[in-house]
Amino acid sequence: MSIALVILAAGKGTRMQSDLPKVLHEIAGAPMLVHTMVAGQSLDPERCIIIAGHGADSVRDVVQNHNSDAEFILQTEQLGTGHAVDQARDTLAGFIGNVIVLYGDSPLIQAETLKTLNASLSHSAVTVLGFEAKDPGRYGRLITNDDNLKRIVEFKDASDAEKSMNLCNSGVMAVAAPLLFELLSEIDNENASGEYYLTDIVAKAVAHGAVCKVVRCTESETLGVNSRVDLAQAEYEFQSQRRAEALKNGVTMPAPETVHFSYDTYIGRDAIVEQNVVFGPGVTVESGARIRAFSHLEGAHVSRGCVVGPYARLRPGAELAEDVKIGNFVEIKASLLAEGAKVNHLSYIGDATIGARANIGAGTVTCNYDGVMKHHTSIGEDAFIGSNTMLVAPVSVGQEAMTASGSVIVRDVPAGDLAIGRAKQENKTWLAVKLMKKLRAIKDAKKG
Repeated sequence: MSIALVILAAGKGTRMQSDLPKVLHEIAGAPMLVHTMVAGQSLDPERCIIIAGHGADSVRDVVQNHNSDAEFILQTEQLGTGHAVDQARDTLAGFIGNVIVLYGDSPLIQAETLKTLNASLSHSAVTVLGFEAKDPGRYGRLITNDDNLKRIVEFKDASDAEKSMNLCNSGVMAVAAPLLFELLSEIDNENASGEYYLTDIVAKAVAHGAVCKVVRCTESETLGVNSRVDLAQAEYEFQSQRRAEALKNGVTMPAPETVHFSYDTYIGRDAIVEQNVVFGPGVTVESGARIRAFSHLEGAHVSRGCVVGPYARLRPGAELAEDVKIGNFVEIKASLLAEGAKVNHLSYIGDATIGARANIGAGTVTCNYDGVMKHHTSIGEDAFIGSNTMLVAPVSVGQEAMTASGSVIVRDVPAGDLAIGRAKQENKTWLAVKLMKKLRAIKDAKKG
């Protein structure tokens, strides 16, 4: 059965105290809406429809950057969840598959949960995702009879007996498209909020003799973000889950509570991640690599046997082949380092290709930017770059070539050559002592 995702993303999020649309606030380096889309895409949907309102242009940009095939509908009035889903009626005209309704401010929903939810429609007309809440608070309640869902009641409209129940509504549901829009045509806004509740379709379906079911998940998975406090809690839950997954999958982390993952971080088994490491988006660390303490990685690929850090920074486009060593206070950007290359201390390598087994001395800088354009530096296999070398790009250093410490290299260095690019040293006899005496005399005169 084909699947269409309908993701509600129109809310302003007043309690966020922000000009940014609520669904664009980030968890683990990605907007909450992207988290929801990623989970939904695990179902291989035929359609993905975003219902947007506040900040629609910004939301559209994020959606299209993540999934150019996603469809975008503007909800000009926010009259409740039922009204929001109904905005997709014309777009889904003729679609006979299943519709999964998701929320752009619920970033922790899991792919496996959605697969279970969708599969349940083989024996249910409408299936709602529910959870047992420790403190049900103001959540809507799921009213059941044995295994069947009879109706959903919003907190404002619930009786005291219904409020005492702790099976709560997440808002996420699955229903066949033709039935969904038939039921939406029957609901009204005669309730405490004067809104069209999507949840009312359950009672309408039951009234028609249809079977409705509940699929249960953990409470944390359904966390909706409405404030900065909620956002911090969602980040905490995400990080806790990813750390547990990494440990389970064979990653060693001496202090896992200090490691910060991105939404798409991949780390292979037998890798070691030390304390206070931060992963930005787009990082892959292969099996057996070691990321040492206080390093920051983003958009980087670290191969087997590499050692990175401590206090290293890998920026987007950093590609490390096997057994590369990146040491303390080294920054790598948009560069390929071949097998066994070493950059151990206090260096910047940007827009460069470093050959196998090349050694980059402390304080080396690839001077890649002329104020307008970036330029490339090429260093050959087994080359040795002396400490404090400035490589003014575009420039190349050949295989087994060397640069003398303190050199400024502005021309290509052929293979096997030694390049010396520094001023001739001169020693002025006793000038240091004479100069210091003169300076002290000037200072003393000013005091007098």
